Amino acid sequence: MKKISFIIPVFRNEGTVALTYQKISVLFNESLASYDYEIIFIDDGSDDGSYNEILKLKYHDSHVVAIKLTRNFGQLSAILAGYNEAKGDAVINISADLQDPIDLVIEMIKRWEADSEVVVGYRSDREDSFSASFFSKLAYGIIRLSNPKVPEGGFDFVLIGRRALSLFLSIEGRHRFFQGDILWGGFATSFIPYVRKKRQVGKSGYNFWKRLKILIDWILDSSYLPIRFMSFLGVTIAFFGCVYAVTIIVSWFFGGTPFSGWAPLMIAVLLIGGLLMLMLGVIGEYVWRIYDEIRKKPNYVIDEIIR
Repeated sequence: MKKISFIIPVFRNEGTVALTYQKISVLFNESLASYDYEIIFIDDGSDDGSYNEILKLKYHDSHVVAIKLTRNFGQLSAILAGYNEAKGDAVINISADLQDPIDLVIEMIKRWEADSEVVVGYRSDREDSFSASFFSKLAYGIIRLSNPKVPEGGFDFVLIGRRALSLFLSIEGRHRFFQGDILWGGFATSFIPYVRKKRQVGKSGYNFWKRLKILIDWILDSSYLPIRFMSFLGVTIAFFGCVYAVTIIVSWFFGGTPFSGWAPLMIAVLLIGGLLMLMLGVIGEYVWRIYDEIRKKPNYVIDEIIR
């Protein structure tokens, strides 16, 4: 029997962990009875009763694997912890908040069996708040400038086969673009749209600043867009600077000056100074990531695993 591993990061999901487990179990007792499976819950430093809920499921079902991280390392780190422990022929990453339609797993497995090494369930629409939807569209619009393969609504709900999983795990890095790394390998990929449901229990742990950090990580990790933008901006400013210099020389030659007073000089100094500080900030982001990679700190620390 082929085995399917479910990777479910958990952070403050008390009340939905058991419901997620039940929905998955029903599928394998009915439509997917010909497959073996395991459900790997990774508690990412939750400060509620999420891990106790996982342990209760583990004690009643041997298909459940409980992993507890020492603290909150972030969603990507929790996913990596689950991927490294998965034993399945294919792994499915799914959220624990019931916002992803678990019934879609049936179609995902069918497409995997039909030679799609990667099956992406992407968000064609979402029932979230206006601000969350707006930020999502804006963020993925920016990301798609350098990585057009990423669906417009992005994705976290994805099935990847063992070959794609091995490649994904071979990529090292602490500030990774999860979706870009999944698609980077170029394996046969299927895309299935769905509407992301509104969260019914609890509150999302992603505030504006966390979303902004993830966006910055995505942009800096997946493209040279910021560096190229700075180069383009520098060339543009240099060009207009040369034109302005020629204008001054010509004006001086004919006995006049294009402007009088200190205002134009202050505008030029402030504008160029601000752009230089911005460019140094972007370069600093790259340097900090290089330094962080050199330290070789692990992406996560496991407190315990119960199989």
